[in-house]
Amino acid sequence: MKINTDAKKIEEFLTRGVEALYPSKEEFRKILSSGKRLRAYQGFDPTGPYLHVGHAIGIRALRILQELGHEVIFLVGDFTATIGDPDKDTTREMLTDEQIEKNMSGWKKQASQLIDFRGKNPVQFKRNSEWLEKLRLRDVLRMMSKTTLQRTMERDLFDRRLKAADPIRLHEVAYPAMQGYDGVAMDVDIEIGGADQTFNMLTGRVLTKAYLNKEKFVRANRMMNAPDKITMSKTKGNGINLSDEPKDMYGKAMSYADSEIINGLELLTELPMAKVEEIKQSLERGENPIKYKKLMAFEIVKIIKGEQTALKAQQHFESVFQSKAKPEGMPEVKPSVYDIIAVLVESKICPSKGEARRVIAQGGVKINDKKVEGIEARVKAGDVVQKGSRWFVRVL
Repeated sequence: MKINTDAKKIEEFLTRGVEALYPSKEEFRKILSSGKRLRAYQGFDPTGPYLHVGHAIGIRALRILQELGHEVIFLVGDFTATIGDPDKDTTREMLTDEQIEKNMSGWKKQASQLIDFRGKNPVQFKRNSEWLEKLRLRDVLRMMSKTTLQRTMERDLFDRRLKAADPIRLHEVAYPAMQGYDGVAMDVDIEIGGADQTFNMLTGRVLTKAYLNKEKFVRANRMMNAPDKITMSKTKGNGINLSDEPKDMYGKAMSYADSEIINGLELLTELPMAKVEEIKQSLERGENPIKYKKLMAFEIVKIIKGEQTALKAQQHFESVFQSKAKPEGMPEVKPSVYDIIAVLVESKICPSKGEARRVIAQGGVKINDKKVEGIEARVKAGDVVQKGSRWFVRVL
C-alpha cells in the first residue's frame, strides 16, 4: 500500500493532544515521512463497558495513521484486564472472563464511529489473550528478566503506595511487562496511549529493543477530565461515553466548567487549532463563554455521531435547558408502585435504589418542577419526574 507522507497530517499527529513523544518529535517525524509502512496500535483494557471521549483522543490519532496508509490495530487487553493495571490507591479487583466479555461486547461498534474496521485499509481488532495465554513460565521469566524491580518501582503509583504502606501484589508488578510484551508479540513500530500509561509504554520500548532490536515509537496523549473534574474512567463510567445518546453527550459537555473550554476544543474536537487560539484570545478578553461551550459540545457530538445529529442535540438542549421546555417524546414508565424511588429505578434514570436515594438527598430530583424533599414522595399518572437537567420521564 502506498504511504501518504502529507506533512500537515503528520504535524497534526505529532502535536494535537500530545503530552510527550518518544524517542523524540524529530525522530517520530522522520519515520512518518520516510514512506515506510508502519504498524501502530493502542490497547484498551475492558475494565468497564464504556469507551469515552478521552479514549477518542487516541482513536482519532489512530485514524490519522490509517488515513496515511499505515497498519493500525485496536487492541483489547482481555488478558491484561484479568490482572488489572495497578491503581494509585489500591489493588484492582481481578476480573473474570465473563465480566471481560460483557464489558468489551459493544466496543467495536463504539470505536467504529471514529475509525474504519472495513475498507481498503481496515483497522484490525485484536485481543492480547491470543499470545499472553500461550506463554509458558519459562517465557514469562525471560520477559521479566528484561527489566528490573528498581525500574518498576520508579512508577509513581508504586512509590506512593509504598510510602503509604499499602500492599502491592506481585501480579501488579508484572503488569507493565505484560502490556509491554503486546508490542513485541505484534512487532509494532508505534504505540499510542494516555499519559497515565507512559510508564507501561516505555517498558514496552525496553522489551522491543531487547527482543526485536528495534526502536518503538510512543505517543502519550494528554488527559481530559470528566465534567465532574475526575479523570474519565471506564470503571466509573463518568465520562462522555461513545455509547451515550447524542443529547446526553451534548448535555454532559455543557456541564464542563468554563475553564475547560479550550482544553475540550483542542482534545475532544477537530476544530482547526487556529480557530481554537482565536477563541482562547476572545475568552481572555472577557467574552461570554456560553457560545464557545455550545460550539465545543456541538463539535464533540459531530465527530462521533455526525453533523445533523449534533444539530438536533443542540436544538434539544436549547429547547429544554435554555427555554426550560420539557423534551418532546420523553420516555414513559408505569412503576410497580407509585413512589419516587420506583420511578427513578424502573425508568433506569438511576441504576439502583441507593443512587436514587443519594440524588434525592442532594436535591437533584423534581416532580412537575418541584424539588423532591424526601424518599417517601409519591407520584401519580401524568407526573413528569426529572433528575438533574437532562433526564425526564413521564409516569403512566
